[in-house]
Amino acid sequence: MPRLVMLIAIVLLSLLRSCKGQLQVGFYQDQCPGAEDIVKSVVARAFQFNRAIAPQLLRLHFHDCIVDGCDGSILIDSPDGRQESKAFGHQGLHGFDVIEDAKAQLESECPGVVSCADIVALAARDSVVLTNGPFYEVETGRKDGFSSSIDHASNLPDVVDPIDVLINKFSAKGLSATDLILLSAAHTIGSTACFFMPERLFNFRGTRGPDPSIAPPFLAKLQRICPNGGNVNVRLAMDDGSENVFDNQIFVNIRGGTAVLQSDAAAMTSATTRPIVDFYARSPENFRRDFGIAMLKLGRLDVLTGSDGNIRSVCSSFD
Repeated sequence: MPRLVMLIAIVLLSLLRSCKGQLQVGFYQDQCPGAEDIVKSVVARAFQFNRAIAPQLLRLHFHDCIVDGCDGSILIDSPDGRQESKAFGHQGLHGFDVIEDAKAQLESECPGVVSCADIVALAARDSVVLTNGPFYEVETGRKDGFSSSIDHASNLPDVVDPIDVLINKFSAKGLSATDLILLSAAHTIGSTACFFMPERLFNFRGTRGPDPSIAPPFLAKLQRICPNGGNVNVRLAMDDGSENVFDNQIFVNIRGGTAVLQSDAAAMTSATTRPIVDFYARSPENFRRDFGIAMLKLGRLDVLTGSDGNIRSVCSSFD
């Protein structure tokens, strides 16, 4: 009998070791049971004062994960100015102060327990919920990475990329064409700048004319907001008519020629992605469900867990 007990103990220990380092829902339940509530309260408070923080935090999570994985590397503020966040494709990122606020409170409550990478993932989910989007469980247990380089962010998805290029960039990360469309639908909330519009509105693919997929009345509206040679800092909703509510209107707009971003409109140019847009335009319930699934896949990209990585005390610094 003692030998049997010892054998069972060894098996259980090996199972525990195999589970160590795996992402899981409720990872902090024992070590810091209030972790998710702290992040939620910090995000909610920031949202009260600035509704734009929701899409900003959602975007921050995507930009963290899509380069070297969900490791908090986007948060680093390097003395040499060569950190990941300085890459051209990361322009306009915000929300760093909210992440640092949540981190400071978590360090006070549970020192050295909750990673910056997990805070970013949780804050993105809470932002979706605050804008009437779906609640989805977030797997936690990520560790923070040890590097953040502008050079690693040289091949980010870009708003001017053709759809086949976008599909390939997502595929290289293990994400499908459906994931591409679902994650791009995060554009249902928030705004963009006229900085990203001139090519689409006035010199599409070098034609010296606008993107022909834009519905004529909408083209006139966009050109009034972002005139050629105008102020590139003027902002406009990415989901025209529904920029403050997380819903499937973005798909309806794409189908109707009223997509704002060139990369969103490009989804209708491919036989692979067009049916996906059509499906979610007709089915808001499936969109809400599948968006959460796509976010889970995004949140698993190249994560550091267990003995890999560490827990930063300040999210902007490796020290």
